[in-house]
Amino acid sequence: MKKRIRDYGIRIGDHPAGALNKLTDVPGVRVGHYTVDTEEHKTGVTVILPCEENIFASKLTAAAFVHNGFGKTAGIPQIEELGTLESPIALTNTLNVGKVHDALVDYMVEQCERDGVELTSMNPVVGECNDASLNKITERVIGIPEVRAAIDSACRDFEEGDVGAGKGTTCFGMKGGIGSASRLVELDGKTYVVGVLVQSNFGKTKHFVLDGKPLGELISGKIEEARKDEGSIMMVVGTDLPVSDRQLKRIIRRAGVGLSRCGSFMGHGSGDIMLGFSTGNVYRKEEDRAVIPAAVMNEAMLDDVFEAAAEATEEAVLNSLAAAHTVTGYKGNTRYSLTDLYLKDL
Repeated sequence: MKKRIRDYGIRIGDHPAGALNKLTDVPGVRVGHYTVDTEEHKTGVTVILPCEENIFASKLTAAAFVHNGFGKTAGIPQIEELGTLESPIALTNTLNVGKVHDALVDYMVEQCERDGVELTSMNPVVGECNDASLNKITERVIGIPEVRAAIDSACRDFEEGDVGAGKGTTCFGMKGGIGSASRLVELDGKTYVVGVLVQSNFGKTKHFVLDGKPLGELISGKIEEARKDEGSIMMVVGTDLPVSDRQLKRIIRRAGVGLSRCGSFMGHGSGDIMLGFSTGNVYRKEEDRAVIPAAVMNEAMLDDVFEAAAEATEEAVLNSLAAAHTVTGYKGNTRYSLTDLYLKDL
């Protein structure tokens, strides 16, 4: 069984984690992967299903923030304009965005036909990282069957590390991947969840920090170091807090704090993109009222939520590293795991 960063006695922050310490601690959320693992192809797709209902018919509050825009994520303009999410969120490699976008359309059309929901336009959300160092990315091996397989495998206790969209990624010169974490926040006597999932593919090796301890120089002496902070990271923040899209955007921006705590300064060549959704308010497609009620948070009470988002992001990045294996891929390139380089000796 893969180890996570807490299995090495490393605990990030002060807020308690959820039962799984994953994005899927948010009720109704599931995550699935499809992984391609051949000599030339180390890649895949990861799909986040944000709710159990037909999300096109029952849209969720959503937000996006582009911290550094060297990325090709699809779906951000409509989220920015309308503040809602109406599709699953898929993550893949850079050159597969179009094919995965098509696969999400295919899936939602089928789901809406089954549910008797009219669909003539939709906004698929697809994030990406460039995994070309380990994957022959130009062959674009992810399509409709692979996305469907990821959706079909979606569950609450999903795998992390070098799986799905994280199979070929590199983080601080080491093997990156998919990582997740969650935090619980109590407000007005009720417990809410802030969960994060990352696809880590960023970082300059010498800048790597593990729970406040600079390890970059040590790691740099053991591998062919990454000399630039480039490559990208997708950060997906989910919560059941009732918030407006503006409040949610404030929350997801704090993911950048967690990223910085790991040693990133969000360099020129890195697409550092945050996506967020809340299940706290649901917007029904068939709604015919001109004015609809929606709960929002007291703005002055957001600090604990900000802290939770920062902590969960930091731990999610570290889990992506801790759960990953050493991988040799395209052209014989190798990315060594943090476990092999450091954690196994703790």
